[in-house]
Amino acid sequence: MKVNTQSVNFTVDGKLVDFIQKKMDKLDQFFDKVICADVYLKVENTSDKENKIVEVKVSVPGDEFIVKKQRKSFEEGIDSAANSLERILLKRKERVRASV
Repeated sequence: MKVNTQSVNFTVDGKLVDFIQKKMDKLDQFFDKVICADVYLKVENTSDKENKIVEVKVSVPGDEFIVKKQRKSFEEGIDSAANSLERILLKRKERVRASV
């Protein structure tokens, strides 16, 4: 799956990009028609510890799913977003099967 990673106002470490790619590749197990994923990483300027924002947009034929998570680290945010997307994609797969 093609994964586009964009960071706002900072540069992304290569390890983080690899981590994101691995997590997004696992989504193919749940729904094999995923076209691409756009991952946006932002740091909010607050004193709050949970200031890392991860937004993931996954494109499937005929639809797009967007998940936004705010956590202490980008890794936690990606993990949480991937779990949410797994559930969404499984529901989508069931709907596609039911309509056939």
